[in-house]
Amino acid sequence: MDMKVLLISALLGFVSHVRSKTDSNICISAKAKTCGECIQIGPQCAWCKDPGFKPSRCDDRDSLEKAWCSPHGIENPRGTVTIDKNKPVTNRKIDGGQNLITQIQPQKLTLNLRSGESQKFTLKFKRAEDYPIDLYFLMDLSDSMQTNLENVKNLGTELARAMQNTTKDLRIGFGSFLEKPFIPVMPTYVKNPCFPNNCTAPFSYINVLNLTDDSALFIQEVSKQKTSRNLNSSEAGFQAIMQAAVCTEVIGWRNVTRLLVFSTDAGFHFAGDGKLGGIVRPNDGKCHLENNMYTMSSYFDYPTISQLVDTLSDNNIQTIFAVTQQFRDLYQELSALIPKSAVGTLSTNPSSVIQLIIDAYNSLSSEVILENSRLPEGVSISYISHCKNGVSKKGENGRKCSNISIGDEVMFDIEIMAKGCPSKGKSETIKIKPLGFTEEVEIILNFICECECHKDGILNSPVCSGGNGTLECGVCRCNEGWLGRLCECSQDEVLTEDLDANCRMDNKMDICSNNGECVCGTCECKKRDNPEERYSGKFCECDNFNCDRSNNKLCGGHGRCECRKCICDANYAGSACDCPLDTSTCLASNKQICNGRGTCECGVCKCTDSKFQGPTCEICPTCPGVCTKNKDCVQCRAFGTGDKKDTCEKECSYFNLITKKKKEELPEPNDQPYINHCKERDANDRWFFFTYATKSDSTIEVHVAEELECPSGPDIIPIVAGVVAGIVLIGLALLLIWKLLMIIHDRREFAKFEKEKMNARWDTGENPIYKSAVTTVVNPRYEGK
Repeated sequence: MDMKVLLISALLGFVSHVRSKTDSNICISAKAKTCGECIQIGPQCAWCKDPGFKPSRCDDRDSLEKAWCSPHGIENPRGTVTIDKNKPVTNRKIDGGQNLITQIQPQKLTLNLRSGESQKFTLKFKRAEDYPIDLYFLMDLSDSMQTNLENVKNLGTELARAMQNTTKDLRIGFGSFLEKPFIPVMPTYVKNPCFPNNCTAPFSYINVLNLTDDSALFIQEVSKQKTSRNLNSSEAGFQAIMQAAVCTEVIGWRNVTRLLVFSTDAGFHFAGDGKLGGIVRPNDGKCHLENNMYTMSSYFDYPTISQLVDTLSDNNIQTIFAVTQQFRDLYQELSALIPKSAVGTLSTNPSSVIQLIIDAYNSLSSEVILENSRLPEGVSISYISHCKNGVSKKGENGRKCSNISIGDEVMFDIEIMAKGCPSKGKSETIKIKPLGFTEEVEIILNFICECECHKDGILNSPVCSGGNGTLECGVCRCNEGWLGRLCECSQDEVLTEDLDANCRMDNKMDICSNNGECVCGTCECKKRDNPEERYSGKFCECDNFNCDRSNNKLCGGHGRCECRKCICDANYAGSACDCPLDTSTCLASNKQICNGRGTCECGVCKCTDSKFQGPTCEICPTCPGVCTKNKDCVQCRAFGTGDKKDTCEKECSYFNLITKKKKEELPEPNDQPYINHCKERDANDRWFFFTYATKSDSTIEVHVAEELECPSGPDIIPIVAGVVAGIVLIGLALLLIWKLLMIIHDRREFAKFEKEKMNARWDTGENPIYKSAVTTVVNPRYEGK
């Protein structure tokens, strides 16, 4: 018998565990109908494809194995990372005249992504030596830039010499800009706006020299340039940057580090400013150079800042703004919007331009910032950088490392995760590249949206109601026109809308109250793992396990649960049957319910008099004592005295009075447990004694001792003796303290005297104005004989 009870207890415990697990198991609660839907819930969900498997097919792997799903019947595909191209990072090498430099590794990967499961890989970046550089100098040729133009004329040779430690493969080009020629001027000023002086005709942008490694040619072409003049200070610099960036073939950009040095002593125009000349068409961001001159200046407006940022980023161009001190702050704000850009200050020193370029390039190239292309919807990416000196960063800072010198290696941990089945399962390609560099990492994303058993589906399987669907991964995927778990319902007989409507209660959105399946217009309530628990009702709206609980028991253990409401046993009430109707717990010590000062609700006293409290309303912290409250009435009835002697019969007839001769004859507490003993004074300061008790029939009984007791007077002699003794002791204490202070003072004075005596010194020197009365004369002839 004991073994049977033990087994039942163990079974109930297991069922309770399974139930709690089911309620919190997202794999089950998601109600996946196919294997593909199951594995998209999360990486913890697996599918059992075994035929005839009764429990939920979508669950975690451990639960499926415990439910006796065969190991080969569990579908649980996992994501993978495959490296397709993995050339090691290198320094510069020569192979058939081609520069082979690899700064990032690996170069190509394939990721198989399952919903909710992240895949991680590591990228290595090494800044290579002697990396090729294309540098395009874009200069404002306003008349105020004459001094800076002279400084640039010798830039080619000196810059190549100065950057020998950085690279030996440097190409340099030159372009100039001024302003849109839309402001009307006199014909004389069209060809020579500096009239009567000589200068170049106004223009928007000219590509003076393509990128070349011939420094002599650079000097020659730049020397031919002349400044010009325009009627407003803001220049068409944005327009020139856009053309220099998108006209890749014309400028001659290579697939190497690209630098654009933008030099000006003025501000800039941007989108919307073209309205000054009636130009409202947005800039199209395309190349419009004919004979190296921008031809659409009067047709397209200036580009927007965001358009410029995207163009520079897409073309891997790093921008260096070389501007005068007056406009440095303006271009500093612009640089903050453009990744991989820097700002330097122009000066009249010819070598300042070269130093500015070198400093800006070193600043830009010493920082690596990873950027990824647009991600498919539902795909997320995160970075963790491992930079020099063991510094690691996360979040947005995880994309970059700073202070990287030539030959330094840094690592980036990258994590990619998909949610659901992005792009409907089609492969996507994203790219990751370091800003300012042309190298990039290609990543192919394959999304795991179906299980392997999907390929082995049996078309028109007899299991699916005689061929009305495909038996796939152990369940039926119905053909068009058929519905139901086994494809047993025809849409021709019952419309889908009618099926759902018949399974909704009161036109609510939930089908079968989310507790069952609608099969051919009828709700089939789902089964619970605990056989004691069940759903019921036409719409599966009822159950016998979701009633209110008390003390962690269904219906408090004093009723049964029917359709989510407790039906309580006799002597119990309340939504959780937690309100007993028995009043025995409310009886006070005087056998009254709640001491006559409250009501008994659910076995607990609710005191109606706010002054009383406690479990039976017997405690009154603010009430006067029983003795004090009844003193006047007892005194007037027993002795005919007191404050109420004139109204005694009217106010003091609420108790029965019994007199006794002496106080020793009064009832003892043992006789009546609820009795109160009282001792009070009358008007003559005499003590009288009485008891106060409440009987079980609510009557009050008072016993009074007729004998009064006079209070004894104080004993004078001890009091006087104590006062005198205290005064004497205090005087002696003060004398002792005075004597002690005098002794201390005398000792200090004596010590001081002794110290001064020891330090005393007598002056033995002679008085400087004293002359002795004795005169000594020495005979010079005397020889002491």
